[in-house]
Amino acid sequence: MTTHVKSIEDLTPLIGTHLGYSDYHTVTQEQVNLFADATGDHQWIHVDPERAKTGPFGQTIAHGYLTLSLIPVLLGSVMKVEGVAMGVNYGTNKVRFTSPVPVGSPIRAGATLASVEPVAGGVQVALDVIVEVQDAAKPSCVAQVVFRYYS
Repeated sequence: MTTHVKSIEDLTPLIGTHLGYSDYHTVTQEQVNLFADATGDHQWIHVDPERAKTGPFGQTIAHGYLTLSLIPVLLGSVMKVEGVAMGVNYGTNKVRFTSPVPVGSPIRAGATLASVEPVAGGVQVALDVIVEVQDAAKPSCVAQVVFRYYS
């Protein structure tokens, strides 16, 4: 279920609130290969399914930074902020890749609103996000991401 926020003023009362979970997204080998091409990171644990079968994870895994880069897409089904002229990714405060994402795995993100601070023309929002593989014992990525919403 998506949390609908009517305006940037309605964000502050949600500080400390778990906003919900995203829909699941399955990470594909094609997606991993395209990410490898975009970043130049062609390490075999990501792009060589045959060799990866004998590696430490038993198959190819997504790049940690691919997992991180999917957070804004995943959060699209967690929270919608209405009444804004523009929203931008502003960065991250902390990121950890705590467990691999095996290719072919469905992942989702859960988010808690950590802070809302005024900035010129809008607000800066920090979200504590956990990305998890379906049925995995540990999360795959734990990050605090920062967005700015301008009115």
